Amino acid sequence: MDIAQAIVMAMQAWGIIGALTAAVFLTIGMDRIDEDAQGAYIFRPLLIPGVLLIWPLVLWRWWQIESEARGWAERYRPVRAGHGAAVIVMSIAIVTIVALGLSVRQEWPADIAPVQLSQGASQ
Repeated sequence: MDIAQAIVMAMQAWGIIGALTAAVFLTIGMDRIDEDAQGAYIFRPLLIPGVLLIWPLVLWRWWQIESEARGWAERYRPVRAGHGAAVIVMSIAIVTIVALGLSVRQEWPADIAPVQLSQGASQ
């Protein structure tokens, strides 16, 4: 088996596990961890691609919420605490990337003369 086949098999396994996780989580788990999602079945198919990709995080978060006895506000406080820091880091990163992009200039070499590649059809 070469590397390409191993990568394809790993991605297929990831997708199969993600599909099983999505099926179980979106039918059973969502109602158990979020009271506001009970009976709301129309939006759940929209979550399938995300659950397929980040199924380990979904399973970890589901287990974490199920094993805790805290209330709704306490349950989401650790996740929301990082939003302020993420906003600051992303703002600084965007400004830095734009500034670096504007500061890098490419100059044409002065000692190279332009060369005509082919003559036009009008001559």
